[in-house]
Amino acid sequence: METRNVLLAVILSSAVLFFWAIFFDQPIAEQQTYEKQLSENENLSSPSIDESEQKIKNSVTRDDVINSTKRIKIENESIKGSISLEGAIIDDIIFKNYKEDLNGEDKVTFLNPKNSSKEYFIETGWATGGNEKIKLPLLDTTWSAKTSGTLTPNNPAILEWKNGNGLTFIKKIEIDNKFLFKITQEIKNSSSKSFQFYPYAQITRKGKPEGRQIYILHEGFLGVFGDELKEENFDDVEDKKFTINSTKGWLGITDKYWLTAIVPEKGSSFKAEFTAKNEKYRANYIIKEAKILNPGNTVTNKINTFVAAKEVSVIDNYAEQLNIEKFDLSIDWGWFYFFTKPLFFLIDYFFKLTGNFGLSIVIITALIRLIFFPLANYSFRSMAKMKVLQPEMLRLKELHKGDKVKLQQEMMTLYKREKVNPVSGCLPVLIQIPFFFAIYKMLYVTLEMRHQPFFGWIKDLSDRDPTSIFNLFGLIPWDPPTFLMIGAWPILMGISMFIQQKLNPTPPDPIQAKIFMFFPIFLTIILAPFPSGLVVYWTVNNILTIAQQWVIIRSTKVKTV
Repeated sequence: METRNVLLAVILSSAVLFFWAIFFDQPIAEQQTYEKQLSENENLSSPSIDESEQKIKNSVTRDDVINSTKRIKIENESIKGSISLEGAIIDDIIFKNYKEDLNGEDKVTFLNPKNSSKEYFIETGWATGGNEKIKLPLLDTTWSAKTSGTLTPNNPAILEWKNGNGLTFIKKIEIDNKFLFKITQEIKNSSSKSFQFYPYAQITRKGKPEGRQIYILHEGFLGVFGDELKEENFDDVEDKKFTINSTKGWLGITDKYWLTAIVPEKGSSFKAEFTAKNEKYRANYIIKEAKILNPGNTVTNKINTFVAAKEVSVIDNYAEQLNIEKFDLSIDWGWFYFFTKPLFFLIDYFFKLTGNFGLSIVIITALIRLIFFPLANYSFRSMAKMKVLQPEMLRLKELHKGDKVKLQQEMMTLYKREKVNPVSGCLPVLIQIPFFFAIYKMLYVTLEMRHQPFFGWIKDLSDRDPTSIFNLFGLIPWDPPTFLMIGAWPILMGISMFIQQKLNPTPPDPIQAKIFMFFPIFLTIILAPFPSGLVVYWTVNNILTIAQQWVIIRSTKVKTV
């Protein structure tokens, strides 16, 4: 019995620590661009921070900047926006298929122009080698559009800029129907000199993602270098650099549902950096091998750039079709990737059958109970026997209250005779924990779950239950503060947990019994802000567990002496 109590205490304590950790804020983590002159004898350096760059005024809106710069419009089935001819940067992207708010009409605005209050843009360019100064296109350089019309999957954009010294810079920008930009950079040399160039790409972002960042989700810098995934929080890179050299991979900045990423040309050795200063964050790379441009010749470089809503199937297709190393890890599946991702595909399959993610969660819950039915049966039978044996255990405790050794011997004899394992009651809890975590992770990180309804008042399974017992679930015209938003589904979960607890053997220690009785209330309060889909899973799981336990208890009998 002592072993059982200790194990239960460890499990419950771990659960409390897990829930508590989820509510901690995750630790959160500059450089204009371009032209870092490189000598043949110095290490390559990615585009560096321009300490003199103009401070951005909060009053400058994205519309102000967009309306004041020449642009090429972008549109496909997934995004719309524009490319700025000043700097030839991708800096205006809106996701057509996603709303900012469940009940709103505004679409998700992702990238914002340079010098706006929330600037977020992607640039590409060239750095030079050697001691000779070369006039390069910078962020304030105005390019000429050599094509007309909107950039679409069937109409690429071609931009051109001449430096006045015999060099012509060209960018061809293509887009697919989803989130991929293919950028081909080219330099033509009509001078009589030879040059060295190093292609680079860079993502620049002002400010961190809106909303609280939490323990379970990574938002910030990420990349795959070789076969290794690197994740750096915003604050971890503040006022310092993260640098790595690699021959394959990609890098970018991720939000909960959205991603920017840049992928160097295949077969190129590159140096990648994550940098941050004054809440301006940059992820960049520079190719380490020089492109030698002789008179009359041309050099080119290709870059794959993603401005993506993290749709699982789309991200997986890019990873496979473009052979990008572990690009699917741009979705934060977590440590239990091998478990969480297949579970998503299973729920997504049932969603396509039923048309409702909530029903899919109910079906998955039932399947999980079915898969572990034999193991749960064994556990519940042991627990049922423990419950029936309680009067005998109390008798033995009273009989041998002065002799603990004798009491333990008699208890072990009783367990052996009745074939009871006092630890087996912990198995249902142990079984439930990984599925609970996987479903919570899946609900929290996958875009497919965002704004998906269930039935009744649940309009978004990825958000909390919007009702509250403190206004009688909307009958009283009063909006309770957030900490009093304890909805109907969390309360149902707490009631089901209480009933399930009553079917288990009561702990012999009165203090422990009171703690166990309080635990359903504690979890009801803790889980109230969690995604309602998770609470639905937990509640349905409890109900199925209660039904299974009740049947077993009704059929369980033991003989005692």
